Amino acid sequence: MPKIRLRFAPSPTGYLHIGGLRTALFNYLIAKNLGGKLILRIEDTDQKREVKGAVKSLIDILNWSGIKFDEGPEIGGDFGPYLQSQRKNIYSKHIQQLINKGKVYYCFCAPERLDKMRQEQQIKKLPPRYDRTCRDLSDKIIKQNLKDKKSFVIRQKMPLAGEVIVNDELRGQIKFKAENLDDQVLIKSNGMPTYQFANVVDDYLMKISHVVRGEEWIPSLPKNILLYKDFGWTAPKYIHLPLMLNKGGGKLSKRQGDVAVEDFRSAGYLPESLINFCGLLGWRFSSAEKKIEENEIFSLAELVKIFIIKDISVSPAIFDNDKLDYINGYYIRQKSLDGLLKLIKPYLKNNINLAKGKINISDEYIKKIIRLEQKRIKKLSEIGELTEFFFTNAIDYSKDLLIWKKMPFGQIKINLEKIIIILENITDKNWNNNFIKNAIISYIEVANQPLGEYLWPMRAALTGRKASPDPFDVAAVLGKNISIKRIKEAIDKI
Repeated sequence: MPKIRLRFAPSPTGYLHIGGLRTALFNYLIAKNLGGKLILRIEDTDQKREVKGAVKSLIDILNWSGIKFDEGPEIGGDFGPYLQSQRKNIYSKHIQQLINKGKVYYCFCAPERLDKMRQEQQIKKLPPRYDRTCRDLSDKIIKQNLKDKKSFVIRQKMPLAGEVIVNDELRGQIKFKAENLDDQVLIKSNGMPTYQFANVVDDYLMKISHVVRGEEWIPSLPKNILLYKDFGWTAPKYIHLPLMLNKGGGKLSKRQGDVAVEDFRSAGYLPESLINFCGLLGWRFSSAEKKIEENEIFSLAELVKIFIIKDISVSPAIFDNDKLDYINGYYIRQKSLDGLLKLIKPYLKNNINLAKGKINISDEYIKKIIRLEQKRIKKLSEIGELTEFFFTNAIDYSKDLLIWKKMPFGQIKINLEKIIIILENITDKNWNNNFIKNAIISYIEVANQPLGEYLWPMRAALTGRKASPDPFDVAAVLGKNISIKRIKEAIDKI
């Protein structure tokens, strides 16, 4: 039985798209579920589009995600180099094999001629396709053009008639009419291979058993399979993942929101959340022999155990931000306070700077704040705006915020004054949320008054917000002096 080897092969042309992370994850899950290896290969043959530093960024963000590779740049392995730009001699050797077999041909068409050809095809509403002008050039003309150092590309000879039948592990057999296949470029004019050629050569030489990629690559599948046949090689199994769409049914785009994994990280999404979420994009557990309860929370290790190819869907996967927020909130709630403190501190930088020289901010103080917000936040970046009132001596709000329903200001003032008396009688030793809550609630119940007429003005006075943790928790964190001071300032507004 052939060894199981899968690869993730991104191009260093910028950020890692969330769809790329899903592709990397599915490759990882299949490889590990089948007891195989995952290889990272960088497809950097398109030097015009390569972004400086993108290779390092790709590796960094993949390491952050928790997906571990068995071979690749910075890791090594027996099948390197793992950067395609360092494999040019390998591609030159293999294209020569196809030239010798007569499976490819030199194309000397100038870019201007090709542009004119495409324009005419567009006018006639024909599919953009090379017209094969150079396909049957004589050896004499080819030799003369090469001698004259005329610029050329090397194209694949596609069959001119019949059908090309290929197989996708999820969709079964797919038929393509040969007449619709373009004689694709395999070697560019600068001597570098195209994506299609380098991929096939590298997948074969690196002994890749399964190629997992997006559905948009299905039109390339017959070209890939024909290349394998031209070399006389056995092709790997191909698995094309379903498209990822937004809730409106359109493709994910930068203009409509975050699509870069780096952006999700900056927004405060945890790696385990993104992995869990991406694992559900186009996959559903359905294996009867491994029946488990319906669940949306899976660790990476759990996904490895239950992830099988047949459970991958062919229907589009809907990118639901609400579900991602739910999953991220779940993982945030599972963090220890010390663990969350380290993760959340960068998002409190502005608040901490705001407090300098005014409030003594310690890690213990911050942990008290995190404890209050841990169950409310869905992403780490929310913590800054939600907790700003904990980091300043002066909170700004309209006195109208103090109104509970249609209470007159006179009654609000009386109620807040009573709360001050209660708080002043609580000792520092007993200053905690439970003691504060019992003291205030007991008074209100004995007085037979509505809770909201006391607690709403107290909350508004302490936070200056419509939405916040309950006033007892806030008071416990702020401390006795600041809590009383803020309630007095609220009375002064009336």
